[in-house]
Amino acid sequence: MSVSDPVSRRIKRRSRGDVQTLVLALLAGSVAVAVLTPLLWVLNSARSVPLDRFFDILFRRTTLDIFLNTVVLVVAVTALSVLIGVPLAVLTAQTDLPFRRLFTVLAALPLVVPSYIGAFAFVSAFGPRGELADALAPLGVEQIPSIYGLVGSVIVLTLFTYPYVFLTTRASLLSIDGRTVEAARTLNHTRLGAFRRVTLPQLKPGIAAGALLVALYTLSDFGTPAIMQFDVFTRIIYVRTTARQVDFASIFSILLVVLTVVILLAESRIERGGETSAYVNRGTDRPGVVRLGRWRWVATLFPLAVAALALALPPAILFTWLGRSTPELAGAAVDFRWEFAWNSVTASALAAGASVLAALPLAYLSARGDGRLSSLPERASYVGYAVPGVVVGFGLLSVALNATPFLYGSLAVLVFAYVVRFLPQAVGTTRSSILQVDPQLLEAARTLGKPPLVAFRKVVLPLVMPGIVAGAALVFLTSMKELAATLLLRPFGFETLVTYIWQVQEAAAYGQAAVPALVLIGISALSMLVILGRERYDVKE
Repeated sequence: MSVSDPVSRRIKRRSRGDVQTLVLALLAGSVAVAVLTPLLWVLNSARSVPLDRFFDILFRRTTLDIFLNTVVLVVAVTALSVLIGVPLAVLTAQTDLPFRRLFTVLAALPLVVPSYIGAFAFVSAFGPRGELADALAPLGVEQIPSIYGLVGSVIVLTLFTYPYVFLTTRASLLSIDGRTVEAARTLNHTRLGAFRRVTLPQLKPGIAAGALLVALYTLSDFGTPAIMQFDVFTRIIYVRTTARQVDFASIFSILLVVLTVVILLAESRIERGGETSAYVNRGTDRPGVVRLGRWRWVATLFPLAVAALALALPPAILFTWLGRSTPELAGAAVDFRWEFAWNSVTASALAAGASVLAALPLAYLSARGDGRLSSLPERASYVGYAVPGVVVGFGLLSVALNATPFLYGSLAVLVFAYVVRFLPQAVGTTRSSILQVDPQLLEAARTLGKPPLVAFRKVVLPLVMPGIVAGAALVFLTSMKELAATLLLRPFGFETLVTYIWQVQEAAAYGQAAVPALVLIGISALSMLVILGRERYDVKE
């Protein structure tokens, strides 16, 4: 009896564990299916288009033009971001550049400015009726080069996305074993030759990771091309969706998703190539500081110029317009109310809370589950993050109109769109925190007779709470800035900061946009505090 009792207890614990794993897998699977719903509905909408109509739209000249515009924009922004981000990373991590700590922070800060606000500021400054045109008019200059189109879109998106490349490249530079670089120098390689042969191959994964983020952001951005009047898939999908042209919107959404998949596959091949060809046994030694000599102060002009365009210009333009009014456009439709900020905070806070709850089963199953299938729901949750917001918005709009009409125009649909888009931010931080918790702590609580949920709440949850809070903060802050999905899915009469900014931008009521834009930039700056709080930036003067 005494022998069989422990055996029976172990059998019961194992059976209860199997049941709990099954329940956890069902919860995680349900979340993954829910996240995939918008994309699946887009595919279904495209499948319902008659075949002749499908090919007619697909092979139109305008479709080819939009496709080429999108590809050229992504390639140009990604290439320029690498050309800016990598030198800035090298300057701040491996040279004796003056004020390296300051320039490191300044180089990362453009991420806090939403790109559509940057586009708004650039049009206000360099547009046909902008500040520069007004300043040059007394000098006899009647016309300046147009900021609209591809050139303006590339400039704006590059200035506000290059920090992705800068941050990932700089992190790679700080982890390089300096002994490999010194070994190359002893073989009579110049500093430039050592960088090209030893350092650059090790930077490939970091550069590729940053370039991927830039490419995905550019592909999914709606506000900047729309303000710059440049026809890419995101702008056309929004126009066709608001015009109820489902066939065009669904086919263009599929093409946009295909481009996203191509970018992901290209990045994975580059990263694998970098890992296999540039593996080194990393040590703790850092490469020696490169002395810039007489070029030391001249080199500061590069980060200063970038910071001036990305950080000084947008607030300066907004403050310039702050004191101006547009009485001919004033009225209820364009008058700013702090209620709009409260609406933004409410929707984003609900999305943050829902994302945290949805992320827990996904993260826990991925971190503690056995086998590859355990991580499958977590991987599925990243689809919404990779798919552009305008596609998610179109998919959920179709779901609400056709499958759940009682939810159409409700706040719940908008909040769900935020969850679909930004759930991986909560999953990633929660999963990393769970992996740092010793599984034996939970088992010890279980052996003391604590039920599974009680043991998790008392033992695991307090330890992973920092990761949960960080994930919630990231979801909140990115939801505050989401434009395309908010424009498509917000309830009637439910204005937020981004929808109000978009409304007055279209009405050219620039003075009315200054306050909400500055408020949004201020709130967005909190995201950088989250990043800096979780990452180490070892900068020594």
